[in-house]
Amino acid sequence: MDPSRIVAEFPAPSFRGAQQQALADIRAAFEAGNDVVLVRAPTGSGKSLLARAIAGCARQDGEGPPGLATGAYYTTPQVSQLDDVAGDDLLDDLSVIRGKPNYSCILPGETTTPVNQAPCARERGFDCPVRHRCPYFADRATASENPIAAMTLAYFMQTAGSEVFGERDVVVVDEAHGLAEWAEMYATIELSPSTVPVWDACRPPDVDGIADVDGYAERLLDVCSRRQTELRGRAELTPDEAAERDRLAELRRDLQWFLDDRKDDDSPTVWVADQSDRGTRKDPRGGAVTVKPLDPARYLHHTVWDRGNRFALLSATILDKEAFCRGAGLNPDTVALVDVPHTFPVENRPLYDVTQGKMTYEHREETLPKLARTVVRLMAAHGDEKGLIHAHSYAIADQLRELLSEFGVGGRVRGHDRDNRDAALAGWKRSDDPDVFISVKMEEALDLNGDYCRWQVLCKAPYPNTNDSRVARRLEDGQWNWYYRTALRTVIQACGRVVRSPDDYGATYLADTSLLDLFERARGAMPSWFAEQVDRMSKPDLPSFDPEAALGDADSRSRTRRSQTGQSTGENGMDDHPLSDVWGDG
Repeated sequence: MDPSRIVAEFPAPSFRGAQQQALADIRAAFEAGNDVVLVRAPTGSGKSLLARAIAGCARQDGEGPPGLATGAYYTTPQVSQLDDVAGDDLLDDLSVIRGKPNYSCILPGETTTPVNQAPCARERGFDCPVRHRCPYFADRATASENPIAAMTLAYFMQTAGSEVFGERDVVVVDEAHGLAEWAEMYATIELSPSTVPVWDACRPPDVDGIADVDGYAERLLDVCSRRQTELRGRAELTPDEAAERDRLAELRRDLQWFLDDRKDDDSPTVWVADQSDRGTRKDPRGGAVTVKPLDPARYLHHTVWDRGNRFALLSATILDKEAFCRGAGLNPDTVALVDVPHTFPVENRPLYDVTQGKMTYEHREETLPKLARTVVRLMAAHGDEKGLIHAHSYAIADQLRELLSEFGVGGRVRGHDRDNRDAALAGWKRSDDPDVFISVKMEEALDLNGDYCRWQVLCKAPYPNTNDSRVARRLEDGQWNWYYRTALRTVIQACGRVVRSPDDYGATYLADTSLLDLFERARGAMPSWFAEQVDRMSKPDLPSFDPEAALGDADSRSRTRRSQTGQSTGENGMDDHPLSDVWGDG
């Protein structure tokens, strides 16, 4: 790696905000001999551009002795983030590769078939006449040869040990704050009727602890192997059989990893197991087992840390360097933290206290109707502006939509379910109407610049679910700081959805009293720029409850969206905002 190239490799024609200083600090951190540099950069600071500059410092072919790793990987856990990279002209030299299911076969009669179920995956010895034009293999070949290959973190981890995507000189991970949690999720093994093709032939016993899973995993591995051998012995498979064969291979790999790790006395991984108690032992829906790792440092070494020489991890919310290193299996002595300051005026990103009580399960029935009435008042205050509501769970989202419909404002409210979230979100963003979108788990990787959204509501403090065995185990071990940091990280990520540039503006309303308690408990982990937002938090002067007023100006629904670049703003971006007198001065 040659950090001295970092400024020359910056892809934009000019710098904005603190980018130039950030590049200098990152260069200095690598030149000081650190193997890993954490870049804590606020939302909207141009992390992808910084990432490209870092990747460009990787050793290239012909530089240094033969056999040394060259090139770079860019990876992110967020599919939407990869989509943004693929569509950014400034990043057009990153070669994007996705998993096979994202590509369609181009053979006649197979154009709706995913590549992983195409004839080349179904028929033994199939000689594809258009393999050189296959979209998946073409992208894979280009990415494998290009100096910078871009992919999701899931695909990156799945290709560990691949001859195509081997070790490179530099690995850049964007949105890296949840790296340990993502690794835990990817390493989790779900054993259920929908994930185990041989479920009927090998159902799990009653599981009281992880030791009960060991024997079952051995038996399941054997049954999977026999079924996989049977399928591989056939000359031709149906698309469903091809999918089953691939799932068996993946399941065998996961089970073998679990068993090897369990037998390794030196492994730091702690495994826990949950079992569904739905139905009865004869009911195929009952008895499903989920095997989960805690702090999977060994898994990360295999899938990430063994894949490069130098690493840059970027995020707005790496809140504690030492804790992050512990969770990711890194030696903090070889890790540097570079802090990038926030350059967006704090006046443009206000927090408002509209708390109505606690939104915990035992208090929700009392608090949610009050919250819904507050949303109606906010809709009136923002009559011609789009709003986003972070509902935290589908249960809250469904109840909130029902209450808003009962109040008569359902015509201005949109939402989504588990199956249509992307399409519903895209439809809301395309619309010129000032509708309110009730979302679930959209606190990250969502760019709502300008008039796409001017206000948002956080319905609930996003604490990890204590019914999750991993969470329960950590709390039993007294890891309460981790618990509060995890929730704070999600809140900070959510607050960044509606303010995306220095002249953008948007308000965030906090509706759960537990959020105020969280700010007190996690104060020491707050970046200074977010602490400044919290210190300026106030109670807004909202209109009275009036559902008719909340429906907004009917004329606004036929109004063309105001130009995001032509929006009239004063020095702080809000002087000419129609609600500046309602919001106050923060």
